[in-house]
Amino acid sequence: MKYICQCCGEEKEDWPAIAYSAPYPYFQLSEEELKNSELTPDLCIIKYSDETCYFVRAVLVQEVNETCQDLEYGIWVSLSEKSFTEYVENYDNEEFEGGYFGWLSNYLPDYEFSESIPTDVFVNNKIGRPFVYPHESHEHPFVNDFYSGISKEEAERRVDIVLNSN
Repeated sequence: MKYICQCCGEEKEDWPAIAYSAPYPYFQLSEEELKNSELTPDLCIIKYSDETCYFVRAVLVQEVNETCQDLEYGIWVSLSEKSFTEYVENYDNEEFEGGYFGWLSNYLPDYEFSESIPTDVFVNNKIGRPFVYPHESHEHPFVNDFYSGISKEEAERRVDIVLNSN
Protein backbone atom coordinates (compact mmCIF):
# COMPACT_ATOMS: atom_id res chain seq x y z
CA MET A 1 0.00 0.00 0.00
CA LYS A 2 1.47 3.33 -1.08
CA TYR A 3 0.86 6.55 0.80
CA ILE A 4 2.32 10.01 1.42
CA CYS A 5 4.28 9.98 4.68
CA GLN A 6 3.21 12.71 7.10
CA CYS A 7 6.72 12.70 8.58
CA CYS A 8 8.76 13.42 5.44
CA GLY A 9 6.18 14.09 2.69
CA GLU A 10 7.58 11.31 0.46
CA GLU A 11 5.60 8.52 -1.15
CA LYS A 12 6.16 5.31 0.84
CA GLU A 13 5.15 1.70 0.63
CA ASP A 14 4.71 -0.08 3.98
CA TRP A 15 6.81 -3.08 4.79
CA PRO A 16 4.73 -6.10 5.69
CA ALA A 17 4.90 -7.15 9.33
CA ILE A 18 7.12 -10.13 10.06
CA ALA A 19 4.45 -12.32 11.60
CA TYR A 20 4.47 -15.76 13.15
CA SER A 21 1.41 -18.02 13.12
CA ALA A 22 2.36 -19.69 16.41
CA PRO A 23 5.03 -19.58 19.11
CA TYR A 24 8.19 -21.49 18.24
CA PRO A 25 7.54 -24.34 20.73
CA TYR A 26 4.24 -25.13 18.98
CA PHE A 27 6.11 -26.12 15.82
CA GLN A 28 8.20 -28.59 17.86
CA LEU A 29 5.25 -30.57 19.26
CA SER A 30 4.70 -34.26 18.68
CA GLU A 31 1.36 -35.40 17.24
CA GLU A 32 0.20 -36.41 20.72
CA GLU A 33 1.16 -33.03 22.19
CA LEU A 34 -0.63 -31.24 19.32
CA LYS A 35 -3.85 -33.07 20.21
CA ASN A 36 -3.66 -31.70 23.74
CA SER A 37 -2.76 -28.15 22.77
CA GLU A 38 -4.84 -25.20 21.58
CA LEU A 39 -3.99 -22.51 19.03
CA THR A 40 -6.14 -19.55 17.96
CA PRO A 41 -4.98 -16.43 16.09
CA ASP A 42 -4.30 -14.72 19.46
CA LEU A 43 -3.83 -17.42 22.11
CA CYS A 44 -1.94 -20.67 22.49
CA ILE A 45 -1.89 -23.27 25.26
CA ILE A 46 0.61 -26.11 25.06
CA LYS A 47 -0.02 -29.04 27.38
CA TYR A 48 3.05 -31.17 27.92
CA SER A 49 2.99 -34.24 30.15
CA ASP A 50 4.67 -32.34 33.00
CA GLU A 51 3.63 -28.69 32.46
CA THR A 52 1.33 -26.32 30.61
CA CYS A 53 2.66 -23.25 28.77
CA TYR A 54 0.63 -20.17 27.90
CA PHE A 55 1.24 -17.76 25.02
CA VAL A 56 -0.35 -14.59 23.63
CA ARG A 57 0.17 -12.94 20.29
CA ALA A 58 1.65 -9.47 20.48
CA VAL A 59 3.35 -6.71 18.52
CA LEU A 60 6.96 -5.66 18.71
CA VAL A 61 7.98 -2.49 16.83
CA GLN A 62 11.63 -2.15 15.75
CA GLU A 63 12.86 1.39 15.12
CA VAL A 64 14.53 1.83 11.74
CA ASN A 65 17.11 4.63 11.78
CA GLU A 66 17.09 7.43 9.22
CA THR A 67 13.61 6.63 7.94
CA CYS A 68 10.06 7.37 9.02
CA GLN A 69 9.06 3.71 8.91
CA ASP A 70 9.37 1.12 11.64
CA LEU A 71 9.54 -2.65 11.23
CA GLU A 72 6.74 -4.54 12.95
CA TYR A 73 6.85 -8.09 14.22
CA GLY A 74 3.75 -10.15 15.00
CA ILE A 75 5.30 -12.30 17.71
CA TRP A 76 4.28 -14.57 20.57
CA VAL A 77 5.28 -14.26 24.20
CA SER A 78 4.84 -16.76 26.99
CA LEU A 79 3.06 -15.64 30.14
CA SER A 80 2.52 -17.19 33.54
CA GLU A 81 -0.79 -18.98 34.06
CA LYS A 82 -1.98 -16.14 36.33
CA SER A 83 -1.13 -13.43 33.76
CA PHE A 84 -2.60 -15.47 30.88
CA THR A 85 -5.84 -16.03 32.82
CA GLU A 86 -6.19 -12.32 33.61
CA TYR A 87 -5.49 -11.45 29.96
CA VAL A 88 -8.10 -13.94 28.70
CA GLU A 89 -10.68 -12.80 31.26
CA ASN A 90 -10.28 -9.23 30.01
CA TYR A 91 -9.84 -10.01 26.33
CA ASP A 92 -13.11 -8.33 25.28
CA ASN A 93 -12.96 -5.55 27.87
CA GLU A 94 -12.02 -2.41 25.87
CA GLU A 95 -11.18 -0.54 29.08
CA PHE A 96 -8.61 -3.10 30.23
CA GLU A 97 -4.96 -2.09 30.53
CA GLY A 98 -2.27 -4.16 32.14
CA GLY A 99 1.33 -5.23 32.12
CA TYR A 100 3.02 -8.60 32.40
CA PHE A 101 6.40 -10.24 32.38
CA GLY A 102 6.84 -12.55 29.40
CA TRP A 103 9.40 -14.43 27.35
CA LEU A 104 9.90 -13.86 23.62
CA SER A 105 8.74 -17.09 21.98
CA ASN A 106 9.83 -16.71 18.34
CA TYR A 107 13.24 -16.61 16.69
CA LEU A 108 13.69 -13.43 14.67
CA PRO A 109 15.58 -13.21 11.35
CA ASP A 110 19.27 -12.26 11.49
CA TYR A 111 19.76 -13.34 15.12
CA GLU A 112 21.00 -16.43 16.92
CA PHE A 113 19.01 -17.45 20.01
CA SER A 114 20.42 -19.78 22.63
CA GLU A 115 17.77 -18.73 25.15
CA SER A 116 14.60 -16.69 25.22
CA ILE A 117 14.62 -12.94 25.83
CA PRO A 118 12.76 -11.54 28.86
CA THR A 119 10.14 -8.92 27.97
CA ASP A 120 7.55 -6.57 29.34
CA VAL A 121 4.12 -7.03 27.75
CA PHE A 122 1.81 -4.00 27.81
CA VAL A 123 -1.92 -4.44 27.17
CA ASN A 124 -4.23 -1.62 26.15
CA ASN A 125 -7.32 -3.20 24.64
CA LYS A 126 -8.35 0.12 23.08
CA ILE A 127 -5.48 -0.17 20.61
CA GLY A 128 -5.41 -3.91 19.87
CA ARG A 129 -2.82 -6.58 20.54
CA PRO A 130 -0.32 -6.12 23.38
CA PHE A 131 3.01 -4.40 22.71
CA VAL A 132 6.26 -6.04 23.77
CA TYR A 133 9.51 -4.47 24.93
CA PRO A 134 12.59 -6.60 25.61
CA HIS A 135 14.39 -6.01 28.89
CA GLU A 136 17.15 -3.53 28.10
CA SER A 137 19.45 -5.16 30.67
CA HIS A 138 19.39 -8.51 28.80
CA GLU A 139 22.55 -8.90 26.76
CA HIS A 140 21.63 -9.98 23.24
CA PRO A 141 22.26 -8.42 19.81
CA PHE A 142 18.51 -8.09 19.18
CA VAL A 143 17.98 -6.20 22.44
CA ASN A 144 20.83 -3.85 21.53
CA ASP A 145 19.34 -3.31 18.05
CA PHE A 146 15.87 -2.81 19.51
CA TYR A 147 17.07 0.11 21.61
CA SER A 148 19.60 1.49 19.09
CA GLY A 149 17.56 0.96 15.92
CA ILE A 150 18.56 -0.80 12.71
CA SER A 151 19.34 0.48 9.23
CA LYS A 152 16.80 0.59 6.42
CA GLU A 153 18.90 -2.02 4.58
CA GLU A 154 18.74 -4.38 7.58
CA ALA A 155 14.96 -3.95 7.80
CA GLU A 156 14.52 -4.64 4.09
CA ARG A 157 16.78 -7.71 4.31
CA ARG A 158 14.67 -9.14 7.16
CA VAL A 159 11.46 -8.57 5.24
CA ASP A 160 13.07 -10.19 2.19
CA ILE A 161 14.17 -13.22 4.26
CA VAL A 162 10.60 -13.76 5.45
CA LEU A 163 8.96 -13.14 2.07
CA ASN A 164 11.34 -15.53 0.30
CA SER A 165 11.36 -18.30 2.92
CA ASN A 166 8.10 -19.84 1.68
